[in-house]
Amino acid sequence: MTDRIWTAALVVIGDEILSGRTQDKNVAQIAAWLNVQGIRLAEVRVVADKTGAIVEAVNALRARNDYLFTTGGIGPTHDDITVDAIAEALGVAVVHHPRALAVLDHYYASRGGLTEARKRMARVPEGAELIENRMSGAPGIHVGNIFVMAGVPHITAGMLDALTGTLEGGLPLLSRTIGCWVAESEVADILGQAERRHEGVAIGSYPFFREGRVGANFVVRATSQELVDQCVDDLTALLVATGREVIESGI
Repeated sequence: MTDRIWTAALVVIGDEILSGRTQDKNVAQIAAWLNVQGIRLAEVRVVADKTGAIVEAVNALRARNDYLFTTGGIGPTHDDITVDAIAEALGVAVVHHPRALAVLDHYYASRGGLTEARKRMARVPEGAELIENRMSGAPGIHVGNIFVMAGVPHITAGMLDALTGTLEGGLPLLSRTIGCWVAESEVADILGQAERRHEGVAIGSYPFFREGRVGANFVVRATSQELVDQCVDDLTALLVATGREVIESGI
């Protein structure tokens, strides 16, 4: 474990996400998983099923982050072009991975056999390794600092499970939440003051309108529980001093 902050980016690929037909659930689960690995999800980009868009996003985001994850576009149909686009981004050929073929052959032996369409799911950028998929046979792909994963959330979850503990990272981000029935604009100066007093701490403010009135939850984050607790205590005291009630764990 080090104090260095490791970062990752995510490219969510799919026309169905951009059209609104499908609601993405992978951002939240990948962000939460990365945090446990000591890696911050720094940025997310959603792109269409277009080779140029995928290539541009992959090359931009892999260059400025330690890791890049992609979800979607690795199925058996003609519009599943993620593998081809990533190979283009890396300047390598697309090949059938022999172990992926064997895995798929075994998986589909009792499901109609390994058709040409299904063989597409064994295609990888040359030099890639596989990410185990216990859910549906078709593996994910690891090449360089890029992790190519399924778009279906429960399959993505299984691939993340297979990767757990294998990525180098730093200290996990810890947090505590407090809530207050107050407009965040009224306490903006207090929030800034508390954050400045505690180096290494970030305070997020999340306003809401509920029960006919405004309130906000404040999430204090740091890599040290001691830092988190000290900042929460300080912020609580500052809010109480203005006559406001603070609710532990948020509203």
